[in-house]
Amino acid sequence: MHSFAMNSREFLQALMDRSGDTANSLARKAKVPQPTIYRFLSGTASEPRVSTFEPIARHYGVPVEAFLSDRARADVVDAVFSGTPAKDVGVPTVSTSDDIPIPQFDTGGKMGDGLELRDQPGMIKSWHVDPEWLHKNVRGASAATNLCIVTGFGDSMKPMFNPGDPLLVDRGITTVEYDAVYFFRVCDEGFIKRLQRIPGRGLTAISENKAYEPWIVEADMDFEVFGRVLKVWRSEDF
Repeated sequence: MHSFAMNSREFLQALMDRSGDTANSLARKAKVPQPTIYRFLSGTASEPRVSTFEPIARHYGVPVEAFLSDRARADVVDAVFSGTPAKDVGVPTVSTSDDIPIPQFDTGGKMGDGLELRDQPGMIKSWHVDPEWLHKNVRGASAATNLCIVTGFGDSMKPMFNPGDPLLVDRGITTVEYDAVYFFRVCDEGFIKRLQRIPGRGLTAISENKAYEPWIVEADMDFEVFGRVLKVWRSEDF
């Protein structure tokens, strides 16, 4: 039984094992440079571009999104590895574009009963962007596959963003190395705050809305960082 928790490297290795492929044979069949495949599988290189994954996805008959998104991968792993012949597996048609999916952050997966995001006025489910947009508009991301969308909630971060506005979050950053805006939880409640490390006091959670007082993230709190907020879009009504 294969786990839904496969990362993209494990997913590719499982597909190769299922078909009896090596890095050399896959490179020949999919017309992808063998060193690119080897470095990706060994973890010595960052995620390849979407254009690299597409011929591999076509070769194995899976959607390219399965290499780029945890949620999309979870949707196809069970079917692909259930013993059903590849030609009979009902998977979506493989995209031939370079679009990069940016999924919604899954508030239920980590917390069991779900993460509470107070006063969230609906959710933005996903985005699809092209590589040029990502290159020109997003700086400092750990990897394209780590990006997700969080829909703004509450008014504590006004005027940085409003409830319902899209926030681009990097899930590859799960520690507070420097002062920035982070998406995190304390117990089962989610927060978006500026986290500032103050010597002798630890982390202070700061709201942009001055009606909200700063508070200390105490050492005994059940605290987890989900990611760093890279970019926000502030809506304005006309």
